[in-house]
Amino acid sequence: MTEIREGALYFCLEQRLVTVRSQIIPLTVKEFEIFALLILNPKRVFTYEMFLDLVWHEDYSYYSRKAINNHISNLRKKLRVAPDLPDYVKSVYGVGYKFDV
Repeated sequence: MTEIREGALYFCLEQRLVTVRSQIIPLTVKEFEIFALLILNPKRVFTYEMFLDLVWHEDYSYYSRKAINNHISNLRKKLRVAPDLPDYVKSVYGVGYKFDV
């Protein structure tokens, strides 16, 4: 089993399960795939092009960049079940995103 615990956060790849403070976080398929890519490669920066290749399996376009930003925004909102929790998905300005606490 691929399980990761990071403070209040729990991630299980095989069960496609994410919890924060034991609260199940319902993620869409794309949100889960994005989060799995990030959490399984902590501190590694993923560019928009990498997300499109590894998650969407499509070529890069302007609209796809906006779609990634929307999915990341929704993912951040869902993970932030309390104001004292860290922002697990960090922006790397002008480049992409990474998982870090």
